[in-house]
Amino acid sequence: MKYLVVLNINPDVVAALSEEEQQAIFSGHEKFLQVVQESGEFHSTVALAEPAKTSVVKVRDGVPAVTDGPFLEAKEFLAGYYLLECATPERAVELAAMIPDAGVEGLGVEVREVIHELGL
Repeated sequence: MKYLVVLNINPDVVAALSEEEQQAIFSGHEKFLQVVQESGEFHSTVALAEPAKTSVVKVRDGVPAVTDGPFLEAKEFLAGYYLLECATPERAVELAAMIPDAGVEGLGVEVREVIHELGL
């Protein structure tokens, strides 16, 4: 079964961390990637640009309207994800707990089972 491990980031929380703490998060992601690649549970990953570089597209009366910025005003935003293939939901949670963001107050790691996919 595949699991989407969603990384939710609050830029204010990250900015409040020391340079050493921020570097530890990045290093922790490298270690996490090494573990899931070696175990064969890694499928793919994506890192996303910050909300300031986001476009929102809405079609009204057949005309697209494009605005800058995120769809919703929020402190947290989707920073990226890992797509993992795990034998059990418990294993997906175990792996997600290895991601350093999970240990930082104000950041979050969400695990969601993939119920449909096409072209992956």
